Amino acid sequence: MSRAAKVVERIAVDELTKRQADKELARLSQEIARHDKLYHQQDAPEISDAAYDALRQRLKAIEARFPELVTLDSPSMRVAPAPSAGFAKVRHARPMLSLDNAFADDEVTGFLERVRRFLEREIALEADTEIALTCEPKIDGLSLSIRYENGELVRAATRGDGSEGEDVTANVRTLADVPKTLKGRAPAVLEVRGEVYMRRADFVALNERQAAAGEKTFANPRNGAAGSLRQLDATITAGRPLRFFAYAWGEAEPRAWDTQHEFLKRLTQWGFQVNPETKLCRTVDAVLALYRDIGARRASLPYDIDGVVYKVDRVDWQAILGFVSRSPRWAIAHKFPAEKAQTLLNGIAIQVGRTGAMTPVAELEPINVGGVLVARATLHNADEIERLDVRVGDTVTIQRAGDVIPQVLGVVMERRPRGTKPFHFPEKCPCDLKTAVVREEDGVVRRCSGGLECPYQQVERLRHFVSRQSFDIEGLGWTHIENFWRDGLLKQPVDLFRLRRDDLRKRVGWGDQSADKLIAAIDARRAIALDRFINALGIPSIGEATAKALAREYGDAQAWFEAMRAAGAERTAKPDATKKEKAVAEIGVEFGRLCNVQDIGVTTADKIVAFFGEGHNETIIRELLGEITIEPFRAAAVAADSPFSGKVMVFTGTLQAMSRDAAEAKAESLGAKVTGSVSKKTDFVVVGADAGSKAKKAAELGVRILSEEEWLAMAGG
Repeated sequence: MSRAAKVVERIAVDELTKRQADKELARLSQEIARHDKLYHQQDAPEISDAAYDALRQRLKAIEARFPELVTLDSPSMRVAPAPSAGFAKVRHARPMLSLDNAFADDEVTGFLERVRRFLEREIALEADTEIALTCEPKIDGLSLSIRYENGELVRAATRGDGSEGEDVTANVRTLADVPKTLKGRAPAVLEVRGEVYMRRADFVALNERQAAAGEKTFANPRNGAAGSLRQLDATITAGRPLRFFAYAWGEAEPRAWDTQHEFLKRLTQWGFQVNPETKLCRTVDAVLALYRDIGARRASLPYDIDGVVYKVDRVDWQAILGFVSRSPRWAIAHKFPAEKAQTLLNGIAIQVGRTGAMTPVAELEPINVGGVLVARATLHNADEIERLDVRVGDTVTIQRAGDVIPQVLGVVMERRPRGTKPFHFPEKCPCDLKTAVVREEDGVVRRCSGGLECPYQQVERLRHFVSRQSFDIEGLGWTHIENFWRDGLLKQPVDLFRLRRDDLRKRVGWGDQSADKLIAAIDARRAIALDRFINALGIPSIGEATAKALAREYGDAQAWFEAMRAAGAERTAKPDATKKEKAVAEIGVEFGRLCNVQDIGVTTADKIVAFFGEGHNETIIRELLGEITIEPFRAAAVAADSPFSGKVMVFTGTLQAMSRDAAEAKAESLGAKVTGSVSKKTDFVVVGADAGSKAKKAAELGVRILSEEEWLAMAGG
């Protein structure tokens, strides 16, 4: 068996050990989060829809097999990353969730069978009762929620993270498809949801105008629509050919329709555009026939679609079916197969990320796939290159689903030129330092060993340092970071706080006002919360949720620094212990305490102490402390008289009334400390459907177990 076949990400889910599954979930979570941000915040996706769906499917399958490994910040528990800076934020009255996907006919059949079983159990639905579905094309655009009060448009917001989006009201008022005043009688409060999109012909014309004016062109209609709607200047949006299909509602008081298709009819009466391809289907055969018909006509439609959405038609049944995590039980998206093409591989480039991880990228002979000119594709890692045996000069098969950089599927061997040679992953980083490349334990990831001395890592870490989830310095974009670094103004994070107005005023395109504005934005971040500071450091495997857990555990910066140094000394003294139980029992008090922090095990703890073990990282922190103040962690206000105040809680299994993250947030607001694992210190374990080993361990330890109903009753509903 080749080395590539042995790496964790290639092992079948049902063959993974728990330790391997934990590592794979961490890798998948990090990769999915990165692609979510590229897609939702930057309108610059790097992988195909099919490749992204495959990541989520693998993560979902692993979590189903190991439910005790599901964490609060898992991609399965959220819709998308938080909205980007630049717009005011809007809290959705009702969450804007995403949909589960189906890729084959039997998955659609399975969806309908699950719906039927659920309804039979909940309302004694008779076996021969018809379950009608409203079926509509899945538009490849930007999700939008528009709020009307007494028939007047008052607010419009993007989906954002599902709970909070960007306020784009002024921009939406420029869209011809969006009525400013509803026609006829409508609910006093009505949120209409749908998709902003751009027709292909309009997209081509827009790009021609942009190119003629020397301005940015867009890769595809979806990016064109997203980029045009999210303009800070509404007059720019007004000049773009944007359209809107309405298909759902959020808050609606009073609601006067009983079915999905009835609501769509009302939308047209109020003045909205509804997709004309939408049909009501009463059997699974009719559903699949419509899917094939729309798929066959996909290229001739004037707009991009990537599948067909099926929704249970009866609204009362939708309410009964409810939601699971990030998606409704009563709807599913049946995705189209990825589009494929063949082209020449001209070269393989190596990209270096902020942690030194090196990613090979295929440089392709540009080819049009589904209306988009593509020239690059990620090859993921060295093992993927070995598995495919892809070589420079090969003709490769690529696939594209939606609007993104394609995936290399394989090599057309009969067209391989003579004399091609296997690609050898470089042993030196492509940076100027030419530092050695090291391979991690799992054999998958290869990193530049130069650390923060590597220029590629310096730029990427600086970008992370100023990002919204970290120091959130407004007006300091990625291009500015790269330019400032290249010109010697920024090398390390502390240099940000040493920038001077005169340094900026001398630069092309910078005047007094823009320089003053950036310096003011930097000064406004000289005091930062501990959890944001931890996240900003860019420690491998530490994201927002884990940074907050660390901040909550240690309270203030000095206590955290001292504890990490002590944990590092303990780990250095006993490097062979690998299991969590051994870490707690044998390595030392501080390392064991670190391992017991929510979502941190031995692997992540090792990365944290390794970070503090590098002298240049200690120097970076020490220099930063001379410029900034790190504020102690402040927990949200809690109810002092709550039965959960001061208690340690764990949630496991699938909850029915709310998502896991919503339940955990509620528990924290009631004064509880929510953790990801069960121990003797745990006070309550809330058990939902399909609970796994956590419930069993709670019973063994004598921890009090609560059903979801008991938890809600104690929590006040």
